[in-house]
Order: sequence, then C-alpha cells, then structure tokens
Amino acid sequence: MDVDEAAAAVRAERRVLTVSLLAAAVLGVGAVVWGLVADAGALIFDGVYTLAGIALSAASLLASRAAASAPSRRFPFGKQAAVPIAVVIQGAALGGTLLYAVITAVQTIIAGGSAASQTALLAYGVLAGVYSVLVALILRSPARDSDLARAEVVSWRAGTVLSLVIAVGGAAGLLLERTALGGLSVFMDPVLVLIAVAITAAMPLQLIRSGMHELLEGAPPPEILARIEAAVEEARAAFGLPVPLIRSTKLGRRLYVEVDFVVAHDRWDVDAEDRVRHAIVDRLEELPFDLWAAVELTTDESLAT
Repeated sequence: MDVDEAAAAVRAERRVLTVSLLAAAVLGVGAVVWGLVADAGALIFDGVYTLAGIALSAASLLASRAAASAPSRRFPFGKQAAVPIAVVIQGAALGGTLLYAVITAVQTIIAGGSAASQTALLAYGVLAGVYSVLVALILRSPARDSDLARAEVVSWRAGTVLSLVIAVGGAAGLLLERTALGGLSVFMDPVLVLIAVAITAAMPLQLIRSGMHELLEGAPPPEILARIEAAVEEARAAFGLPVPLIRSTKLGRRLYVEVDFVVAHDRWDVDAEDRVRHAIVDRLEELPFDLWAAVELTTDESLAT
C-alpha cells in the first residue's frame, strides 16, 4: 500500500467512526428517553448499550489517530498497537454492558416483573432494528480494510439483534395479554433483556479474541498468510533458494513479515540478495497494509531460528 492509499484508508476509517458516533448518539438518547417514559428496561438497556458505543467510537477515533502517527524516537515502531487495544476495550465494555443487563433483568424478575407497554416494545424494536440495519449497511463497505471500523459494524449488528428481539418480544407480549396467561406479560420485558444478552454475548468475545490475538503477535488471517507464502514461494522457485523460515504478524494496519533463507557459502552477494528482497517485497506491497518486511539470506543457520 502506497502513501496515498494509506492516507485514503485512514480518512475512510475516521469517516466510518464519526458516522457511527453520531448515529449512536441519536439512537441511544431516543431509546433511553422512550424507555423511561414507557418504564421499559429493555429499551433503557438498548439505549445504554448504544450510548456506551459513543465513548467506544471516540476511543476508536483516538486509536486511529495514534496508529496513523509517524514513528518517533520514543516510539520507533509507531503506535499501531493502539488499534487492537481499542478493539479489546470495545469488546470488554460491551461485555460489561451485557453483564449489567443480566443483573438488572434478574432483579426485575425477582421484584415481580415490569409494567412496560408491549406496544412500546414492539414499536421501538421495529424502528430501532431498521435504523441499525441501515447504519450497518452504510458502514460495511468502507469497513472492509479497518479493524476499528469492522468493530463498529459488529456493534451495530449486535444492536440490530437486540432491537429485533425486543420487537418479537413485544409482539409476543401483546398476544399473551389476550390469553388466560396474560398476567405473565409483566415478565416479558426482563426476559427479553436476558434473551438479547444470550444472543449477543459472542460478539464482545469475538472482539476481545481478535484484539488479543494481534497484541500477542499471532499469525495474520489465513488469506493474508496465503498471499505471503505465495510471494515467498515464487521468489524461492525463481532464484533456486531453499525453503525459508517465515514469520509474520499483523498489528493494526501494519503487516510484519520476516523471511530467512539459509544459503550455501560463496554464492550470494548483496546485489543478488536485494533482487530476492524485491521479488518478495514488491509482491507484498500489493496488500492493503503498511508493510514492514525483512528478507535475509545467511550462511549461518543459527541466525535463522
């Protein structure tokens, strides 16, 4: 990825985060106000869940700016780690919100249920679900090359699920009120919260797992690893080189690749080594990342371990 492409990617990422922040503010405030008026814990939870995303989107914006800053004497490798750190924080915060929702729902059930209007639950669920789907669709395309933006899309998808669960629960509550079991409808609101938490619990775990994988310098995604191996294999075949040791990891927008060949004595000079480097690095420059690659030829096997 060249400088212009990298700058364009950063600008697109920040637009996604800004749109997500503004959209979350509108939906979150509306949900909390509606929930307080209708005395509906499910709506208040959905609003708090969405408003929590505002702080997380702001943190993601800061992480994006930090990651885009140039390496310095104090941070010679830059601040790309800010991206997975922000993703982990977002996952942890969403997980904490879900835990709070479970505790509140259980307390409501123990207290005898909620007087929430089933009509309010249904209406809000439909409107908020449509709104969340539209926002996720708007963000999806520019989020393909950004971990931070993908985290925002995951959050909006989780919000969509929550809203649809509320809508279905509201419809079920309205039907229940017309039966002999109508008295149980007071438990629909807290039960909806528990169902929504169960459905969305995997999403924050996914964010935490992906962020920690990068922070612990795990291997890049399989499709990226395959591109790296293909580039190395092509160069190996062209220059008659032995099978090398390949190490790679992705940290935010940066891709680190290290390739070590153990070669015979008196057959290679610096110019030939540079040709091997270009054969590999030029291919990897096509990837949508800030590439930091080290391709080494050595006659000492102990230096390639």
